[in-house]
Amino acid sequence: MRPIRFVPQNTRFDFVRWRLVAFVFTAIILLASIGGLVFKGLNLGIDFEGGLLMEVRSEETVDIGEVRSQLGALGLEGINLQEFGNNRDLLIRVQLPEEGGEEAQQAVVDQIRTTLGEGYDYRRVEFVGPTVGAELLRDGILATGLAVLAIAAYVAFRFEWQFGVSALVATFHDVFTAMGLFAVLGLEFDMTAIAALLTLAGYSINDTVVVFDRIRESLRKQKKADLKTLINASLNETLSRTILTGGTTLVAVLSLLFFGGPTLFNFSLALAWGIVIGTFSSIFVAAALLLYMPPVGGRATGLETDDAGPAPATVKE
Repeated sequence: MRPIRFVPQNTRFDFVRWRLVAFVFTAIILLASIGGLVFKGLNLGIDFEGGLLMEVRSEETVDIGEVRSQLGALGLEGINLQEFGNNRDLLIRVQLPEEGGEEAQQAVVDQIRTTLGEGYDYRRVEFVGPTVGAELLRDGILATGLAVLAIAAYVAFRFEWQFGVSALVATFHDVFTAMGLFAVLGLEFDMTAIAALLTLAGYSINDTVVVFDRIRESLRKQKKADLKTLINASLNETLSRTILTGGTTLVAVLSLLFFGGPTLFNFSLALAWGIVIGTFSSIFVAAALLLYMPPVGGRATGLETDDAGPAPATVKE
């Protein structure tokens, strides 16, 4: 029985030839992310800004518009309502006053309880102070940065330092643009977003390592082939695996995105973006960057054949 193939077995696509187009696209995405972070900033959630979080369940279907009007009449600052799970569950977020301490916090809770009235089960009430929130934000960003650096260090140790630099650039690109997506779209950035970025960093390097491993194997087998030919051949040989892995993972994430409800929406959207942009960077960015570094394995780049050279050869096992 023949295996199912979504990509022809002997593809000879010249990926390296399109590297400059890919670099321009990458630059546009990075500039958009920087612009979003500078001019709009991150929409920090209560995890980082501090405030009150209440998870309530109603005995009957909730009219979120009516509840929003009722709580809005209280004049509380930064109040936000969100349905999750079903139409009887609500998440209520409120920015707490800086002064007043625990008494002021409890007063806000009592106001909300009185306004909502009977028929609600208060399943969770949490207070996050602004100092704790700032520490969480700092630690979360630090953890993400250290994870990216650790991944690059591992790749540099496992292969050659040029591979580590390429992996660092590609992984940073994927994580940073995902953070920029939160800023541009105004999505709430909380601890769930940090978890998405860390997950994305791990997923992003997965395809890159597979491609790098094939390039290293080809470097050992093909002593005379130039680096451009080896990169193209390696990308073509791993293309089927890359598409199948990314496609099947994306299907699962899209299920969470469309059917997981508001609670998982930001997390799922960040992962979906990361899978698409991570696959792109593994194919068009990470490997192509090797051509602009000191010779890998002492190989000539082969870029002089970009315009007139033959189609890339397939490196045989």
